[in-house]
Amino acid sequence: MSYRFLLDENIPRRIYRVLKEHGYHVEYVPKGVDDETVINIARERNLLLITRDSDFADEIMYPPGSHPGIIILRVHPAIPRLLLEKLLKALDSVKDIKRKLIIVYNDRIEVIE
Repeated sequence: MSYRFLLDENIPRRIYRVLKEHGYHVEYVPKGVDDETVINIARERNLLLITRDSDFADEIMYPPGSHPGIIILRVHPAIPRLLLEKLLKALDSVKDIKRKLIIVYNDRIEVIE
């Protein structure tokens, strides 16, 4: 399945490059925009958001189904290699991430529908 992603400003550029190499459509959030603007960009462009910002885990503010999908990387240490490894594992193991909240930890992946 081919996904289209919006990367939050806290996501390393290496992840952008690797996702592009894997054939995904990838865009970056403009620097300095607030969370509401970020989620609105994702909705308007139908892009799945990839972020490290745990504010997007708030199911009251961002309930699953109300957005194209959110992937939160809660990986420590937050080095690009490890973030990328865990993200690619999540993309490979979760069958359909659209309209869901996916929280990626070092040792597990949580899917909230």
